[in-house]
Amino acid sequence: MPPVPAPGWRATVLLMPKIVVGTLVLFAIAVMLAGVFLRYVMIEITDWLDVDPVSFFWVEEVGELALTWLTLIGAAVGVAERSHFTLTLIVHRLPPRAQRALHVLNHGLIAFFGGLVAWQGWNLIKLNGALTSPALEISLGWMYAASVVGGTMIALYALAAAAGPVGPGHRPQDVRQ
Repeated sequence: MPPVPAPGWRATVLLMPKIVVGTLVLFAIAVMLAGVFLRYVMIEITDWLDVDPVSFFWVEEVGELALTWLTLIGAAVGVAERSHFTLTLIVHRLPPRAQRALHVLNHGLIAFFGGLVAWQGWNLIKLNGALTSPALEISLGWMYAASVVGGTMIALYALAAAAGPVGPGHRPQDVRQ
């Protein structure tokens, strides 16, 4: 049996965000199920027992916070793995130098967008960081911090992808490892 090659640095770097995204998916599902249970089961039970109802107003805010982080970190992982949708109608017919230039330009624009998201997220943290959420009473800066983290990751992963293989001819091993 041939030896299994050690995972590359890209796989190692991408492992932590994937774990975070997977954990956030499970967490968001659990929170939403808890919200449904509290709303449709526990309210009936507390009404029947004539006791104070269980508060479940935190469920929406926790779910929103998890979804925000999940979306932005997940988008960054998608950029790193080049798993977002691309449409190449003309690019493959261009000479290799032009393909390379468009490849770098495309990922440069993605990096610019990620930087813009991070910058605007930072501005929102500065603007709204002192405000608190109604139910959890935590700083709204935690929600906007997802923009900073996700945007920075998008920018860094896009810059790394710009240096990688060009076009649809790349092999999955080139991108995912």
